[in-house]
Amino acid sequence: MTLDCRGMLCPLPVIKLAQAFPSLQIGDTITLLADDPAAAIDIPAWCRMRAQELVSATGDEYVVRRLS
Repeated sequence: MTLDCRGMLCPLPVIKLAQAFPSLQIGDTITLLADDPAAAIDIPAWCRMRAQELVSATGDEYVVRRLS
């Protein structure tokens, strides 16, 4: 699944990620596209707080794996 959150400002990319997460199965990944500079801090922090895996963060692309 890919979420295109480009053009959205904080906190919208994290909110969209949180809303989409329940539809994922454990082990699935979601790719989030976000060009808000705050996403570089917010997405990894959200993963840590929710105990989910940040697989990669490259440029405007964040890949998150559902662990639980």
